[in-house]
Amino acid sequence: MLKKELRRIYKEKRQSLSPAEQSKLDDLLLIQFQQAGLPFIQSLFSYWPMAQFREPDMHLLTDFMEFRNPDLVLAYPRTDPESQTMKAVITREETSFVKNSFGVYEPDGTDILLPGEIDMVFVPLLAFDRQGYRVGYGKGYYDRYLAGCREDCLKVGISYFEPVEEIGDKHDFDVTLNLCITPQSIYVF
Repeated sequence: MLKKELRRIYKEKRQSLSPAEQSKLDDLLLIQFQQAGLPFIQSLFSYWPMAQFREPDMHLLTDFMEFRNPDLVLAYPRTDPESQTMKAVITREETSFVKNSFGVYEPDGTDILLPGEIDMVFVPLLAFDRQGYRVGYGKGYYDRYLAGCREDCLKVGISYFEPVEEIGDKHDFDVTLNLCITPQSIYVF
């Protein structure tokens, strides 16, 4: 199936979830995440979930990672639509977040975590396949950013839904996930 069709299908699937169903799936995702046996990390590049797109509650996973390592360096993306680039802005308890033109909350900070300093990235997605390729929102910010990360940087996807067999229109610049967690399974690529 092609990315455009997968985007449409999985946006609709998310929108069909009731708040109670979504909350239950978030709890199951956290349980799977806690059982994934992830390595101890020093730095995490997370993202603020977009409520209007019914994204998984990444705050649960990020809070768990901070609980595991109170000294965790945590960063969130700030995008530049003109250059179509993204930076990982280091956040602290007092960091404020502002909504950008896409409706995404971004940190209002100045300290940048460089791609080569990141141990793990939570990569947003709408769908993924059995080879670890993902369908995002179509802007390419994450694929461009991940290309600059260390080879051993762990790229983790989180999905309410199981994988499709194969994404039909992959590109050479698409970056694969290392693992993807669903409420039922942990997929390692």
